[in-house]
Amino acid sequence: MDLTVLDRCFELEIHADAVDLREASAWLEKTGIETKVPADQIFRLDMCLNEALANIIEHGGPAAKSSPVNLTFLPQTNEATLFVTDSGNAFNPLDATPKAVPDSLADAEPGGLGLGLIKTFTDAVSYKYDQGRNCLGFIVRWSSSPDDSRAS
Repeated sequence: MDLTVLDRCFELEIHADAVDLREASAWLEKTGIETKVPADQIFRLDMCLNEALANIIEHGGPAAKSSPVNLTFLPQTNEATLFVTDSGNAFNPLDATPKAVPDSLADAEPGGLGLGLIKTFTDAVSYKYDQGRNCLGFIVRWSSSPDDSRAS
């Protein structure tokens, strides 16, 4: 049976902590491989997942740490979506302005580059706040051709 059929959904519930962040990455990789999502697309989603979870851990507040974080992975033909849902402080990354990349290492300051990273590694990003929960979605697309794995 081909696991990349439409309407196939995979879910994982984790806590907002570093241990579960590693578990989430391992789950995404395993599920992506099982559903035949190309490795470079899994990598793109994993970069976004790690950034989102790091932000939830760092900025989500007490509610983010006391409530589960839900991950939903939807692989489809030539596209995969990963949703990260948490009860942390409401934050719409689509409304935020990404921090400019510094001209030199001397000008660099910690933090603030994650939104730019997410926009670089995804083909589309979605966000909604509903019933006290943030839902952030990352979409990656690829062509059927093995030598062209990223759609423009």
